[in-house]
Amino acid sequence: MRIVTAEEVRQKLSYDRLVTELPPRLRAETQVPARSQITIPREGEDDATLLLMPAWSPSVGGLKIVHVTPGNAARHKVSVNASYLVFDGTTHEHLALIDGAELTARRTAAVAAIAASRLAAPDAKRLLLMGSGRIASELAYAYRAVRPITQVSVYSPTRAHAETLAAKLSADGFEARVCNDLPAEVARADIIACATLSHQPIILGEWLNSHQHLALIGGFTPDMREADDAALRKGHVFVDTLTALSEAGDVKDLSFDDIRGTLRDLCDPDFDPPAGFTVFKSVGEASQDLAAASLL
Repeated sequence: MRIVTAEEVRQKLSYDRLVTELPPRLRAETQVPARSQITIPREGEDDATLLLMPAWSPSVGGLKIVHVTPGNAARHKVSVNASYLVFDGTTHEHLALIDGAELTARRTAAVAAIAASRLAAPDAKRLLLMGSGRIASELAYAYRAVRPITQVSVYSPTRAHAETLAAKLSADGFEARVCNDLPAEVARADIIACATLSHQPIILGEWLNSHQHLALIGGFTPDMREADDAALRKGHVFVDTLTALSEAGDVKDLSFDDIRGTLRDLCDPDFDPPAGFTVFKSVGEASQDLAAASLL
């Protein structure tokens, strides 16, 4: 069985490759059972969680194994550890074990970029990043693979974190700076990408205009919110999977009739983009991990 490191994932799965080659794989028929969520009691600290996320097609399958351990922060260790096991679709032989954190980060950013390639203005160049963590740090590079992004503004509740990410982006060729006036930066952005764990809306509909694309990437539980109701009512809403309507706070009050389409629709070569303000809400799904792993 092959072991694939985080560095090899970065080398093999460039964003130029992902945004080009993932869409047909994301449209492929895949079996995706409900994920298993197991609580691991921890004495003297918050419980840990073990997530098992399987998916398979006739040719290949995979299982993401994720440990979420809040107590690791006090140990100066990362709180989320993940591995991805790839197996043969016929024999079920174990083929590879991939660094799950890197695979997840890159497929999450790539999916957001694929959505933007269908929904954002072709000349979009100004990106506002809400958040400065693992996923947020990938987004400018992913969006640059589909749109002429040159200017990036970074917002984070912890200014030092925003400064660190802005400095890295500047070193990599972006005109990057820290966001000091959130309403003004929202108004001037072409793409607003949120990758936070916020439980209160941080993007308000009154700040937005009809020429923008809003990506809500961070929230994945019913009590998480990154945008208010006015923002969701402002334009055309797409989701990566319809399970978002029951899992994600941003869209939990919407109905199927309120959703213009899913990631599968966005990956259709004949997709006809709507005019005006657009929203893409993603919660992640095991089929996306499998698509990226099988490509790798």
